[in-house]
Amino acid sequence: MTLTDTLHTSFKTVMSYRIRSLLIVLAMALGVGAVVVLTALGDGARNYIINQFSSIGTNLLVVLPGRAETSGSFLGAVLGQTPRDLTLKDAQLLGRLPQVRRYAPLNVGAAELSAANRLREVTVLGSTADLIPIRHMQLAQGNFLAQGGEHNAQIALGAKIAQEFFPRSQAIGQRVRLGDSRFLVSGVLSSQGETMGFNTDEIVIIPIDYAQAMFNTTSLFRILIEAKSHSDIEPAKQAILASLRQSHDGEDDTTVITQDAILETFDRILQTLTLAVAGIAAISLIVAGILVMNVMLVAVTQRTAEIGLLKAIGATSGDIRRLFLAEALWLSLVGAVLGFLLGQLGSLLVRIAYPQLPAWAPVWASIAAIAVALFTGMLASMLPASKAARLDAVVALSKK
Repeated sequence: MTLTDTLHTSFKTVMSYRIRSLLIVLAMALGVGAVVVLTALGDGARNYIINQFSSIGTNLLVVLPGRAETSGSFLGAVLGQTPRDLTLKDAQLLGRLPQVRRYAPLNVGAAELSAANRLREVTVLGSTADLIPIRHMQLAQGNFLAQGGEHNAQIALGAKIAQEFFPRSQAIGQRVRLGDSRFLVSGVLSSQGETMGFNTDEIVIIPIDYAQAMFNTTSLFRILIEAKSHSDIEPAKQAILASLRQSHDGEDDTTVITQDAILETFDRILQTLTLAVAGIAAISLIVAGILVMNVMLVAVTQRTAEIGLLKAIGATSGDIRRLFLAEALWLSLVGAVLGFLLGQLGSLLVRIAYPQLPAWAPVWASIAAIAVALFTGMLASMLPASKAARLDAVVALSKK
C-alpha cells in the first residue's frame, strides 16, 4: 500500500466509526484545551505581577529597617531588641551616593481629611517631590512641592479624592484640613487605579516633615531609591548597605530589597506553577491515549475479517501496522487541533472576564500539548497495530 492509499483508507475507516472517533477526538481535545488554558492562566499571572512591579518604578530599591533574616525573631523580642529606625539623615546620606539618581523618604499613615463640608479618612503618604517620579505617578493638575518648597504645607490629592471633595470646582488652590493641620492643594494625581493592591486614586501626599509631626515620629517607614541605571542596581545596593553600616556604628541592621530580586523570585515561583498545572492537565492526554488503545484493541477484534482480506490481496504486516497508526494519527491530529482552538477560546474568555490578566498561552505550551497528544495517540496505537499485523490471513478470513 502506498502512503496515499494508507491515509485514504484510514480516513474512511475513522469516518465509518463516527461515535467511537468522536469520543476519542473529544478526549484528546479536552486534554489539549486544558493544557492551553491552564498555562495561559499561569503565564498570565506571571506577566501580570511583572507588569505590576514595573509600574511602581524602574531601577527601584527599597530600604527597610532591620535585617530580613533576623527581624521579627522571637529571641530578639524577648531581649527587647528592635531594629534601629531609619531617619531623614539616613535618607539624605543615601541620596548623595554616586549610584543614586533620586531618593524619597516615606511615611505612611491615616488621617481625617475635611473640606467643602465633607469628611473622610484617607491614606496619607509623607514624602518629597521625588516620590512621584520614583513611583511612576503622574500629576494631572498642578505640582507638588515645586521650587524645592519642602517645608510648605502643600498637599497632592488622589484623583478620586479630588473628584469626591471638589466635584464642581477646581481642586488646585483650595484649602483642606488633614488631621489638625491645614494644607493648600497644589496638585492632583492622574488616575492610575490599583497597583500591587494599593489604590493611588485614594491617597494624599504631604511633605515628609509634616507627616512625621502628624504621626508623632522621627523614623521612616521606608526609603525608596532609584538607581541611575539598571547596571547600577547591585552596586547601589552594596553602597547603601555600606553607608548605613558606617552610619549605624558598624551594625548591619537594615535590609535592601531590589526590584529585580522580587521579580526573579515571583518569576521562578510562577514558572514552576505553570509547569505543574500543565503537567496535571497533561494527565488527561494519557487518559485519552488509554482510550485510544482500548477502542482500537476492540476494533482489531471487530475487523478481523477485514484485516484477513487485506492480507489475502497482498497487504503486508507492515501495511496493516501503518494503517492502524494512520487511524490513530488522524484521531490525535483532529483532537489536538480542536483542543488548541478550544484552549484559545477559553483563554479569550478569561481575558474578557479579567481584562487586567494577560492570559495568553505561551507558544511552547501549545506546541507541547499538540506534540504530546500526537505522541500519546501514536504510542497507544502501537499495541493494537502490532496485534492486527500478527493476524494470519487464513485464520482471520475463517472468522468472517
